Amino acid sequence: MLYKRGKTWWIDFTAPNGQRIRRSADTDDKVQAQELHDRLKSEAWRQVKLGERPSYTWDDAGLRWLDEKAHKASFADDVQRLNWLQSYFRGVLLTEMKKNIIMEVADLKRRETSPATANRYLALIRSILRQCVEWEWLDAALMLRAYPEAKRRVRWLLPEEAQRLLLELPAHLRDMAEFSLATGLRQANVKELEWSQINLFRGVAWIHPDQAKARKAIGVNLTPSAIAVLRRRLGEHHRYVFTYKDHPVTQVSGKAWWNALKRAGIENFRWHDLRHTWASWHIQAGTPLFKLQEMGGWESMEMVLKYAHLAPEHLAAEALNIETILAGLGTFTSQREKDLEENIS
Repeated sequence: MLYKRGKTWWIDFTAPNGQRIRRSADTDDKVQAQELHDRLKSEAWRQVKLGERPSYTWDDAGLRWLDEKAHKASFADDVQRLNWLQSYFRGVLLTEMKKNIIMEVADLKRRETSPATANRYLALIRSILRQCVEWEWLDAALMLRAYPEAKRRVRWLLPEEAQRLLLELPAHLRDMAEFSLATGLRQANVKELEWSQINLFRGVAWIHPDQAKARKAIGVNLTPSAIAVLRRRLGEHHRYVFTYKDHPVTQVSGKAWWNALKRAGIENFRWHDLRHTWASWHIQAGTPLFKLQEMGGWESMEMVLKYAHLAPEHLAAEALNIETILAGLGTFTSQREKDLEENIS
């Protein structure tokens, strides 16, 4: 039967197996509500009498995905992306999620933002559809090819640039930025850092597994510079290290950040690039890649190799392997120059 709650029609019937089906029709149009009622009732009869697989929608998959993946470090990002996708896939049956339809939506995001951002949305769709196969809601997942992405340079600051930036930042952001440069911690870990995670006597701090992107605990050795920042923050707040007007800092890349960059004459630099700067300085100072991986809490060595080119000294001996050949070329070149000079004279 159909009945109304406020302006919205609701569906209520009992399937042949005795299961009660009660749900909103999400419409105030009785004709549309009746069509949905009849379709759901017909599907319920076919599932019980003919053994057909239930028809699940994108909404059903998204809700189950969120329920099962609430532990993910990127859960908030998934929620944001699903909210955007919902405006295009709301109510669409999984069996009707065709490749061309999905790529049309992905193209909208690509034109609106960038290929890299669109790829994050495609990755989420792929993951959900693969999970639907695991749940036996689909027979097979679609093959969705990612967009080509331009290789980006690692953006980092020279020490003198970092000094100019720190001088231009307001006090609370300056402390956070200096601490980031000293520890390499991610933005979220710095913003949410609590005094209970710090032992100044031992000179260490720690990031708990549920706070780390790779879901593995990170031990942080506090340098004298990091400790100096923490000592400046003592007494500011009973729980959080970095606060502004007695509240935890929730936004670092705001107007104050961008204005400071402009005054410091620094372009194309994000807050996350402070972490890149920390890693780049370490590599140039001789820190081994495998140790940097552990210090930075990266899950794989591949994530660290993007900094390797900044310290090619470990290949210096190999670079000399062809020096004998190059020296011979130099002799030949000198002789040619001498011959030319004699011909001219």
